[in-house]
Amino acid sequence: MARRTVAAVAAVVLMVEAVVIALLNWVLGLVVNHQDMSLADLDPGAMTIATWVAGGLIGLYLIGCGVALLRMAVRDLPPGRFARILLITCAVTHGLLGAFAVGLVGWPAFAFMMVVLGLIVLSLFSYDEERDGARRPDAEETPPVGPAPYTSA
Repeated sequence: MARRTVAAVAAVVLMVEAVVIALLNWVLGLVVNHQDMSLADLDPGAMTIATWVAGGLIGLYLIGCGVALLRMAVRDLPPGRFARILLITCAVTHGLLGAFAVGLVGWPAFAFMMVVLGLIVLSLFSYDEERDGARRPDAEETPPVGPAPYTSA
């Protein structure tokens, strides 16, 4: 039951993070759009659109990760291959962003990124035990090895 709760909490956190990042990029795009200068001769309109597209793509990525975790929590089944790869990349991304966040934003941002990383990894490992247990048969269920013994009738 605890693994379902962890997966559900991780899903909610990732979905909230997706909305916050999308809104943050929308605001940053508006700020760039209202400025009267360019950066390295780039058009402010192009930078605005790039910021909005990046925010939308990152938001969709995090929503996808949240949906995969929510599906794990509702069905209480381990993730499939695609969902596992998606969640592993999300965990790695949060680890890297946490490392960068220490210097750029501060320790509270690092702590948040590490909490999200921990939730994702805990969700993956808690469902990994079930997957490994399903692959390994018990000792009683193992068929005998070698040729069948000769019996005379």
